[in-house]
Amino acid sequence: MGTRLLNRVLAVTAAPLLSVLPLVPEAAAAQAARRTPDQIWDGIARCESGGDWHADTGNGFYGGLQIWPPTWEEADGLRFAARPDLATRREQITVGEEILSQQGWAAWSGCAETLGLLRASARSR
Repeated sequence: MGTRLLNRVLAVTAAPLLSVLPLVPEAAAAQAARRTPDQIWDGIARCESGGDWHADTGNGFYGGLQIWPPTWEEADGLRFAARPDLATRREQITVGEEILSQQGWAAWSGCAETLGLLRASARSR
């Protein structure tokens, strides 16, 4: 196939495809920009569970972020797993972001205080 013909085929087929690609809503882009860095979540997990993302110690809280099952459910964690300790690290962080948006760092108050997140949060208001 010649270059001119190939360019014509690409122009005819690519244009309609590009027009139907989903656009990222501004709100989603803004949320992604505000996402908490993984290092912060890893710090919370080290403090809460010794960094064990599959922690099930029998205390009623589960996973790396030590999430209570009703909180996991309220934050739509069941879309990933029945309990936090059964979810991946990434899934727990995704649910953690939702909990953070609902409750702030108070959801992990002891560790958030230890890591200086409560002070940083108060300064940003």
